[in-house]
Parts: sequence; C-alpha cells; structure tokens
Amino acid sequence: MAFVYFAFGQAAATRNSAQTAADAAALAAAQDARDQLREGWLDVILDPTQWNGFLEGRAFVKFSACQQAATFAARNGARISGGGCERFSGEYEGFSVTVETTGTEAQQATASANAVIEPKCHFKEPEVPAPEDTESEEPEEEEPEPEEEPEPITGLTCEGDAWTIDPDNPELPSVTDLFTVRLTGDDE
Repeated sequence: MAFVYFAFGQAAATRNSAQTAADAAALAAAQDARDQLREGWLDVILDPTQWNGFLEGRAFVKFSACQQAATFAARNGARISGGGCERFSGEYEGFSVTVETTGTEAQQATASANAVIEPKCHFKEPEVPAPEDTESEEPEEEEPEPEEEPEPITGLTCEGDAWTIDPDNPELPSVTDLFTVRLTGDDE
C-alpha cells in the first residue's frame, strides 16, 4: 500500500513540476515581449503616429520571447514540446507554451500555460487647432521664422495617470506601468 501512495505522490510531484515549468516559460515569453515593446516604443517616442503597435502590445519579435520561454523551462527541469511556444492574439497578445519534464520516461509529464501582455495605457492624440486664415492685399516681406521648439507630447494615460513626453528628454513610464503580464486560463 505504501508503494501505491509513493507512486501517486511521485506522479503528482512530477505533474506539479511540469506545470511550474510551463507557467514560468509562458511568463518569461510574455515578459520578454513586454520588454521589447517598451524598448521599441522608446525608439519611436517622438512620433506618436507609430505608437499603436506598442500600445496594443503587438510590436515584438516572437523568436526572442520563445527563446526566453525555453530558457525558463530548462531552469525548471523541462523542455518546450508539443505545440511549443506559440504567440496568440485575442483581447490581448500573449503566448501559449507546452513543456515536458526532462526526467526518465516513467517520470515525465506534460503541461501547458498561457500568459498575456495586458496594456495599461491608452493614447488620445490632442486636437490640432486649424490654421488661421489671414489674407493681406500686399505681400509682405517674410522674415525667416525662428525654429520652433518641439511641443511636449500629451495624451498618454496609464491607469488614470497622465504622462507628458518631453521631446528634449523623452522618457516612458516603467515597463510595469505600461503593461501587466499574467497567466490566464484556457477560457480567457
């Protein structure tokens, strides 16, 4: 009887180990993608017309994120298997990762996990006033206009906090202020 309890306990521990590895791998993929989003966004920070792919959590490279998933699976005694590491889209972008523990055949288990990148920010481009229409009868000699200082970029809101981007020293909120990474169930 003790042997049966031991075998069941060993199987449960192996399943738990596989699920831990799958969870860690899925979170690692999503966190890598999240970090890519912030770095890419910083590259185009002064051009708000390019922000959408970053704000929506879409502008990242799957390969890099899945490499991180494989690294974290290995750290937890597993390897990517089955469907592997797949990017998915839905309400949020994310990853589905399947792992298999690397023990003996009798001690192997397979588990899957999903993690999403949930944006916390939105951007509403400020309205640009219409240019004034001035007509004059005599053309005046035009003086060269001084170079205009770039205007601060407003309209970025993260969880209710408004952010202003200074063109002379452009900075974004921290990556954790921009996105939440979390595990999800299959029904999400």
